[in-house]
Amino acid sequence: MPATTYNCLDPDERAQGVAAAADAIRSGDLVVLPTDTVYGIGADAFNNAAVEKLLATKRRGPDMPVPVLVGSWLTIQGLVREFTDTAATLVEAFWPGGLSIIVPEAPSLPWNLGDTRGTVLLRMPNQPLALELLREVGPMAVSSANISGNAPATKIHQARQQFGSAVPVYLDGGEAEIGEPSTIIDISSGHPVILREGAITPERIGEVLGVDPESMRRK
Repeated sequence: MPATTYNCLDPDERAQGVAAAADAIRSGDLVVLPTDTVYGIGADAFNNAAVEKLLATKRRGPDMPVPVLVGSWLTIQGLVREFTDTAATLVEAFWPGGLSIIVPEAPSLPWNLGDTRGTVLLRMPNQPLALELLREVGPMAVSSANISGNAPATKIHQARQQFGSAVPVYLDGGEAEIGEPSTIIDISSGHPVILREGAITPERIGEVLGVDPESMRRK
């Protein structure tokens, strides 16, 4: 199937693009979509074959599990074992936005995102096009749109140069606004630990949680 890029800055083409992307996701295919941080390559989070295809396309192993993007605050509550006060505080402060949260996953979920050790990395992007697609198809497994080891794509042509026809639908939403990956914070074992610094600073997170930013940095 040839790859098609949709200029989603044009309202008519945007509607066509979202419809094509939703069809691709539902049929187990991959989509490249803009997020507020960088471009992402995404699949249906509950389609294990599609997630395997995503990892293979990125040339990445299951030792680096795929994050899950959600389209609303409410969605997270069905994906986690327990929606803790810490999770609620972070969601209310930073979602939609550039903070990814690692939490214990709900035990009954039929997905395989890689070697997650019973956790899931969740984020709600602050990007209207991404949110529109997520609300259409549900939670998506989404990783940065690049071959593993390459720089993340901040423009659609950078992703298309790397993936070509391996991805049938590319949604062009213009240049990614932030241009750097999300901050990742692990709250799965009690005390929050920042695993990757990115779009949201440790100082902002510490202020919201009432903890010393230095105490959240990995020793």
